Amino acid sequence: MQSGTPDSLFVFSREHADFEASVAALGRREFYDGYLARATTEEMCWDELKALGRHGLLGMTLPAAHGGQDADPVTVGIACEQMARSDFNLAYLIFGSVLLDGLLAGLPAHVGEPVVHAVAAGEQVVCLALTEPRGGSDASGLSVRARPVEGGFRLSGEKTSVTLGAHATHAIVVGTVDPALRSRGTRRLLVPLDDPSIGRQRFADPGFRPLSRVGLSFDDTFVPAEHEITDGGSGLAAQLADFDFTRALLGLMVIGAARRAMDTTIDWVRRREAFGAPIATYQGVSFTLAEWDTQLEAARWLCYRTLGLRAAGLPHTREAAMCKWWAPRIAVQAINDCIVLHGHVGWSTEMPLQQLLLDVSGLQIGDGTPQIQKLVIARQLIGREHVG
Repeated sequence: MQSGTPDSLFVFSREHADFEASVAALGRREFYDGYLARATTEEMCWDELKALGRHGLLGMTLPAAHGGQDADPVTVGIACEQMARSDFNLAYLIFGSVLLDGLLAGLPAHVGEPVVHAVAAGEQVVCLALTEPRGGSDASGLSVRARPVEGGFRLSGEKTSVTLGAHATHAIVVGTVDPALRSRGTRRLLVPLDDPSIGRQRFADPGFRPLSRVGLSFDDTFVPAEHEITDGGSGLAAQLADFDFTRALLGLMVIGAARRAMDTTIDWVRRREAFGAPIATYQGVSFTLAEWDTQLEAARWLCYRTLGLRAAGLPHTREAAMCKWWAPRIAVQAINDCIVLHGHVGWSTEMPLQQLLLDVSGLQIGDGTPQIQKLVIARQLIGREHVG
């Protein structure tokens, strides 16, 4: 066996390392300084979104002919992590564009391609409407009804916690033709949100403010049959399969945000003096940062391990669930300790630390709570027949 090289399986390839450096430089140059101002407004950052499109960071896994890069999962993870280090909300827009693959593969070209191209260019956004007010993590217990009618479906019911819902032109709505059928009765539909039978209600949230979170109500909304997304099997099964990808990406996003907080804090403790010396000289400060550096690095490589398994076509549901419950928890704790190490300065909303904490904290819930992730892991570890 040859000795290790920069192309070893346990480090980034040269191409991945170069891409990481380029996205990090882009984020620092164009987006880093504006994060706090954008994060504390409810205005969508359309100019920045279009810039992401120009740089090829939206719909990255799409074929080049449709505005993508044919990117592998690790490359998408790098983009999410490094952009989150500069602007967490912009990283979410990169993350959200992974929905485009299903639209391209599962819809007629004249329906899917105009939406895919507009989102890849940063001109539009689409949202995923899965969660329901009474359903929460029970994604198979849907109540939004997709009643088959001549020429399509009639949608009735309500979705909630729809990120990007205030700005989206279309929603991917997971509904059921018959609630008694549970997951076997689900369908995925691409629904234009300009229909007057659709209502939107925005939530007042502490984080994700420029992105928005809304409730959507459907009052007998007609959706043509050609808007059913048919790629990947039944509606819910296909959507849940995507979670094995998105949960690793979300883990990298929160780690990127925590790394920004760590970078800021390392600079601060070098300069801040107490009792005649920089506070970095005190182990109560330096050991705290050393501990979080260790945990963030471990979680980071768990996420890339998960994406590597996906790229290899190997099972990764268990690893994705680990990413989703662990990374947000330690990211929140790391950012909070960074605030504490800043003392009274860290309490100010004039610094980005408080907003980072608010933005990241929402991902302890979105895409599945820690309890659901641990259940997924336990089922694979012990057996579903024993765990339930």
